[in-house]
Amino acid sequence: MSNKKIIRRKVKRLSKVSQRLLLSYFFTIIAYSLALILGAFAAQIICNQFIWYDDTPFYSILKTIKNHLVLVIIMSLSAGWLAITYGFVCKLLHYLDEVEVAAKQLATPLNESIVLPDALSYMEKELNLVREKALNNARTAKEAERRKNDLVVYLAHDLKTPLTSVIGYLTLLHDESQISEALREKYLSISLEKAERLEELINEFFEITRFNLSEITLEYSRVNLTRLLEQLVYEFQPMLVEKRLNCTLQILPNTMIRCDVNKMQRVFDNLLRNAVNYSFSGGTIEICVIQKGDNLHITVRNNGNTIPPEKLGRIFEQFYRLDTARSSSSGGAGLGLAIAKEIVEHHHGTITARSENEIVEFEVTLPIV
Repeated sequence: MSNKKIIRRKVKRLSKVSQRLLLSYFFTIIAYSLALILGAFAAQIICNQFIWYDDTPFYSILKTIKNHLVLVIIMSLSAGWLAITYGFVCKLLHYLDEVEVAAKQLATPLNESIVLPDALSYMEKELNLVREKALNNARTAKEAERRKNDLVVYLAHDLKTPLTSVIGYLTLLHDESQISEALREKYLSISLEKAERLEELINEFFEITRFNLSEITLEYSRVNLTRLLEQLVYEFQPMLVEKRLNCTLQILPNTMIRCDVNKMQRVFDNLLRNAVNYSFSGGTIEICVIQKGDNLHITVRNNGNTIPPEKLGRIFEQFYRLDTARSSSSGGAGLGLAIAKEIVEHHHGTITARSENEIVEFEVTLPIV
């Protein structure tokens, strides 16, 4: 069933307030009608207990009412119906005014809660929940936008350093005709290194754009997770050697899983790169894969500075960086873990982070099928 049909059905159903008002309205009309009819008959019985004379006050009035009793009852019912209807319409309009005022408060960044009449208590709770969620989303979006803008400023600033170096050394090579081969090789090597760093920074700009403008779509296939992780560890050997790190992999041979191999490889690449960047030199990175029921638990553990709880709770936010000083050696766009979380959740899995006693651990839980 389409969402439009579901919404139409919900709209057709009366709300709790409407149901209460209608029931109260009909019961009031019925109660008034019964009271009027019973009152008329009771008054007639009481009046019959007395002897009335022409000179008795109100005798002519009572006689007229008795002769036109049905008409009087109908007129009284009509008058009562109009009065009751007017009262309920006023009450309904009052509720609408209250809801209108509450609707204006939904986007108001104040700490005051929305207050509605008791009859609208359930609506008051829902509106407060919607308002709180909207304000939280607005704060989150504003914070993410601020971090992204700060990041773009940092990246733009960082672009100048390698670019200036490349231009400077290429200028020396261009202007100096009499230069030794050793010095030429040195200048070219530095220029290449700075150009590669420049490429990394430009890629980070593209990463920000891709994350904001694209949606993740999955292309499932059956993958040998054992070989995937072995290949990943092999590719990281130069980085591991540079920081004197050892990486161990504990996984059963030919462990199979159904996933989008390219995107899942990106998840493990981000986790392993994060472990390398923030590990103590000379330590060990442990990758452990355990099957529990229909799920695989992939754990990446390293020795590094303990992450404070307040930072650990935000580590999967986009553009959030642990190293606020933006060390160029480990600096990134702050998107790796955010993208990893989104990819894992698209695979109906979960990703969590723990850190204590100088041990940092990320665990990815994925369904086997």
